[in-house]
Amino acid sequence: MDKLQLLAMIQAYTGIGIGLIIGLGALGACLGIGLMCSKFLESAARQPELMPQLQGKVFLLLGLIDASFIIGVGLAMLFAFANPLLAVIR
Repeated sequence: MDKLQLLAMIQAYTGIGIGLIIGLGALGACLGIGLMCSKFLESAARQPELMPQLQGKVFLLLGLIDASFIIGVGLAMLFAFANPLLAVIR
């Protein structure tokens, strides 16, 4: 294959990969946050005296779930703007 065709294939597959990373990462983060917050509300309704203890843990886990998505977006941006796979062709 020609170098130009290989370059185009790498960029096309990278674009598909970026879409999957961001899309599935967002889906997973949204599902995780939704399930966690629903369980928090359910437990707070059952035992209101435990709400202050659970609230700190919920906020910590919210940050960790969002951090994993942000790391995925950062990796996607790495492949979008400084693709290390293109150095193999050149």
